[in-house]
Amino acid sequence: MGIGKELDSMLDELAEGGGGIRHALVLSNDGLVTGASASLTREEAEHLAAVASGLHSLARGTGRQFRAGGVRQTMVEFDRGVLFVTAADEESCLCVLGEAEADIGRIAYEMTLLANRIGGRSR
Repeated sequence: MGIGKELDSMLDELAEGGGGIRHALVLSNDGLVTGASASLTREEAEHLAAVASGLHSLARGTGRQFRAGGVRQTMVEFDRGVLFVTAADEESCLCVLGEAEADIGRIAYEMTLLANRIGGRSR
């Protein structure tokens, strides 16, 4: 199995594993999709990656400006959903979009596990 297929498979497992996760993707720091769950069309994945990249970049800049350190996670709560962006390694992020009723703690935990797998795979 190629790296892209392996990554897509891990993202599918995350999105299909319950806990209220609708979509999952991995993006490079410049906003390019490197892997996505099957629940996303290509256009949706590219849009979500652009949003996640922008949010992560703003958070990194804020951390630098106010000497708060590196970004661990960015979260946005919507009326009907929740968006998480977590650094997977130095060059990529993991993004998850979940249901509003999702268990935020569980999503954060599952994302940390997957981000560690992704980060370990790239070393």
